[in-house]
Amino acid sequence: MSPLINLVIFICLGVAMLVLSVMAIATKSLLRSATYLLLILLCTAGFYLFLNYHFLAAVQVSVYAGGVVILFVFAIFLTTKKDESMVRHDVLRYAYGAAGILSGIALTAFIVLKREYLYSDNRSMLGDAEIPMQQIGEALMGTGKYQYLLPFEVLSVLLLACIIGGLIIAKKR
Repeated sequence: MSPLINLVIFICLGVAMLVLSVMAIATKSLLRSATYLLLILLCTAGFYLFLNYHFLAAVQVSVYAGGVVILFVFAIFLTTKKDESMVRHDVLRYAYGAAGILSGIALTAFIVLKREYLYSDNRSMLGDAEIPMQQIGEALMGTGKYQYLLPFEVLSVLLLACIIGGLIIAKKR
């Protein structure tokens, strides 16, 4: 693909994620917030597809969009009453949030403008390179430097704790 098409896709995915993120935190309904989170995670899978990481895009959709969001929805249904909405906070919390957002945007803009990312000689940006599945598997299940077996296992324990917590909450009712 041409660099212009890549830039348009990148901007569209970025704007969609930004709008959905604001909608996820601005809505009063927890279920709508979880739905916006699902769409944000699908946009993240779109970024992975954009970078030709097909395996990571499939994992993103199946594990996060498929599993974690469903777990959130079950937790919302188990812990909230019908027609319950989120509580509005005072102005000071919104000011702290806005300061955090602006500092994050400033830091990201500084990093992006300091370096040249968009039109570098990176072959993956042109869509010609794909990482072999064996290399991805070794990176995910290896125990060496830059390998991710420990975070993978910590994530599985975290999901197990969420499931057990949901069962305990459901059993109390």
